[in-house]
Amino acid sequence: MTNIVLPVDFGDKTDQLVDGAVKFAKQLNGRICLIHVAPIDIGFAIGDMGYQYFPEVEGNEIRGELVQLNKINQRIIAQDVDCEHILRQGIAKDIILEYADTKNAEYIVMGSHGRSGIYDVFVGSLTKGLTKDSNIPVLVLPIHD
Repeated sequence: MTNIVLPVDFGDKTDQLVDGAVKFAKQLNGRICLIHVAPIDIGFAIGDMGYQYFPEVEGNEIRGELVQLNKINQRIIAQDVDCEHILRQGIAKDIILEYADTKNAEYIVMGSHGRSGIYDVFVGSLTKGLTKDSNIPVLVLPIHD
């Protein structure tokens, strides 16, 4: 079975990305390896006292993201595509490439919003980094408004 890594960020176009990945997986009789990478600084805030860490904020955020990930996982399975999921914290590009390696994935599926400017500096840089450093094909699906 073909393993397809699908990173998700829970943005407003996640459903379109998932739909495209499911269609691709069905064509290949593939299995989706769903991953969400949470930032490592999720519980930190800056204030008058400098940086402060709030573990309860981080815990709540991670639990909420895991609920969202579980919902996407169930949605994929409901469409008759095998799926597993994982939530990790760290630097997204590194974590995704490591996960693809451990899953012996044959593809990574990403979304492209077709935007430019400052948006691409932050969002497009992940796709660019993955396509540059990946040893496996990165399929970029067009996601439109």
